[in-house]
Amino acid sequence: MQKIKVLVIDDSAFMRKLISDFLNDHPEIDVVGTARNGQDGLDKIQRFKPHVVTLDIEMPVLDGLETLKKIMKDHPLPVIMLSSTTKAGAKNTILSLQYGAFDFIPKPSGAISLDLHKVKDQIVEKVLQAANASRRLKTVHHKEQEQTITVQPVVKRIPMAKKNDHVLVGIGTSTGGPRALQMVIPHLPNNRRASYFVAQHMPKGFTQSLAERLNEMSELQVKEAENGEIVQKGVVYVAPGGQHLKIIQKGASLQIVIVNEDHGGYRPSVDLLFESMSKLLNYDKVAVIMTGMGYDGTKGLKALKESGNVTTIAQSEESSIIFGMPKSAIEANVIDHIVDLKDIPQSIQSII
Repeated sequence: MQKIKVLVIDDSAFMRKLISDFLNDHPEIDVVGTARNGQDGLDKIQRFKPHVVTLDIEMPVLDGLETLKKIMKDHPLPVIMLSSTTKAGAKNTILSLQYGAFDFIPKPSGAISLDLHKVKDQIVEKVLQAANASRRLKTVHHKEQEQTITVQPVVKRIPMAKKNDHVLVGIGTSTGGPRALQMVIPHLPNNRRASYFVAQHMPKGFTQSLAERLNEMSELQVKEAENGEIVQKGVVYVAPGGQHLKIIQKGASLQIVIVNEDHGGYRPSVDLLFESMSKLLNYDKVAVIMTGMGYDGTKGLKALKESGNVTTIAQSEESSIIFGMPKSAIEANVIDHIVDLKDIPQSIQSII
């Protein structure tokens, strides 16, 4: 079996050596080369023809963002960004996902992380995922560049709840999610009857930048959810990275609760968000499960189905970077409609 060829681009010789050693320890991975900056990396992509690239965001000569743009334009392939957790680093990380990066890994302690071993397993796992998703990534990236999109509503209108004219829309996603959210959230209807909740698997320090970017692109207000705030209609609440978002009834209102409890290893947990929605009566609900590895969200969708008054949507295999989460939900028979990414906003609008 052919090994996964990886090119490591980082301006630190220490980081290049450490990342290469981590990856070469895996029997299915072969680091075919390293590069000290973006321009060097572009030259070596042509030379070594890697399957996957790891790319530092902060570099001299040609930084990570500009390098990524050129890669996606001239040599589209899966790129995993290594980023700092500073505010500027988080903002650039979200931009990199918009520009086509497959995923990112935060460095534990800055540009030169002596404790990079803490994320060794993540680096290896994401390279394996990226290699497996390579063909689909190119297809999805090409479709996103198409100029003409024909939207075909596929979800029939459902009646509003008689006791409460307030619709709750939950969205769960993981790998490939930030870019997918940028194709969904800005196209959601500016409807004062709905509140939106997003659980995107992401570490602490990055979801505020994600929310700010989505807010810049959207008519709806998009914000990182805060513990104790009262839910408003017409707002998109993004669960804080590394934590969980729940919605509870508080008198005649709904309140957001942010918790840190252990729940299956996924943070923020889609299951916890959906399960909290299932306990709220007298609301119409929509639950959307999108691209991502694993099965988070399926248990929560089962709880929603048992509680009733919900319509569920899964992103199609053809438009998903990773089809794990939607596939799990579809196989559990808790999905009403399977929808291409570009059609998800229209599908939600048809319901609410």
